[in-house]
Amino acid sequence: MYTISNRLKIVSLILIIVGAGLWGTSYVSSHVSVEDVKTMLAEEDASHGGGHGTEATTHEPAADSHGEETSHDSAEAHDDEHAEHVMHQIHNRPYSALYVAAFFFFMIALGVLAFYGIQYASQAGWSPVLFRVMEGITYYVLPGGLIVLAIAMWAGDHIFIWMDPEVVAHDELIQGKAGWLNKTGFFIRGLIFLGGWSLYRYFSRKFSIAQDSADDNRNFKKNFRISAAFLVFYIYTESMMSWDWIMSVDPHWFSTLFGWYVFASMFVSGITVIALVTMYLKSKGLMEFVNDSHMHDLAKFMFAISIFWTYLWFSQFMLIWYANIPEEVTYFVTRIEDYKLPFFGMLALNFIFPFLVLMNSDYKRINWFIVMAGIAILVGHYIDVYNMIMPATVGDRWGFGFAEFGAVFFFLGLFLLIVFYAISKQPLLAKGNPFVKESEQFHY
Repeated sequence: MYTISNRLKIVSLILIIVGAGLWGTSYVSSHVSVEDVKTMLAEEDASHGGGHGTEATTHEPAADSHGEETSHDSAEAHDDEHAEHVMHQIHNRPYSALYVAAFFFFMIALGVLAFYGIQYASQAGWSPVLFRVMEGITYYVLPGGLIVLAIAMWAGDHIFIWMDPEVVAHDELIQGKAGWLNKTGFFIRGLIFLGGWSLYRYFSRKFSIAQDSADDNRNFKKNFRISAAFLVFYIYTESMMSWDWIMSVDPHWFSTLFGWYVFASMFVSGITVIALVTMYLKSKGLMEFVNDSHMHDLAKFMFAISIFWTYLWFSQFMLIWYANIPEEVTYFVTRIEDYKLPFFGMLALNFIFPFLVLMNSDYKRINWFIVMAGIAILVGHYIDVYNMIMPATVGDRWGFGFAEFGAVFFFLGLFLLIVFYAISKQPLLAKGNPFVKESEQFHY
């Protein structure tokens, strides 16, 4: 039975404290005034030989009906408006960075929950030796999801412009979506999603543990039935969650593939974390019943779902880009023009690197290759979530600094504490599962 080590506790607490400190520093420094922003923009213009200031002075004045407005007044008004816009983007950055990290670690747990449900519903014979690891990771679903909702409630209009009454009052398109995009509906739906996922996680783990001391397979059969029902519930609610929690940061844009796209991202991230946690526990001599064939299968899933994610990414990108409808293509134009490095870097990390490292069957049995591919996949999908949120909230004022690293450190520490605490609560082998012997002897 696993016992969480003091070293792991200390590392997790250090990550939480350091992360909170870095993020807090970023939060305080982000509270700039319009005058501060004007000074910053002037310095940027000077260093780039023009920029915003030059652009502002080239705009023709829009004279009013009395002909009283001057070119100077028009340029000054434009500068003030631009400075205020940039100020809001700078204010939004720490909130957005916190939301990105919170959602990223939550989606890992939710991806594992889907994978766990699929194993039970399909009555897979290879995976029961990994069930306790999966159950431990899914313990983060409820606290992680509540944190995401809490940040959305607290940050509100810093992330979702449809939560800002002033914006909605001047935007007819958002007004037309107000039946869905409203705070009450957003939080009620979020609680329903979390409630359904958490209830399945609770009862599935309960039946799994009860099966260890049972004389028959009734608990396993119950788990099979609720897993099949859960997957139906999951596929609908995950899509709606992706619309609410991610896609609605750009309320003028939508994609019919988006739910599947987010699912692929969380699914491959979850499977990757299962592999990394399993290797960590195995290195401690605690999961001797896990062999190279189990790791090979996890690596196959990492490879396959990375290809699936790439297919969805390309399908979404190609169809929108080819159609070239202004309301749709602006989503990618913004990301290619202002986020060129993270946009294409994410593609390399999520597709090219796993493809090259895990394509060879023999490499899937070598732990270091799985670790390298796993780190690339997790970093790549964090950047993927970053690319989904930041362009809509901070525009071209993005970066990777105290806000981003602080948020990642904080939630990484919290994730490690919660997950390994949950893993330590039960034996690491689901010995009562009727397929556990087949799983222990799994070789090919």
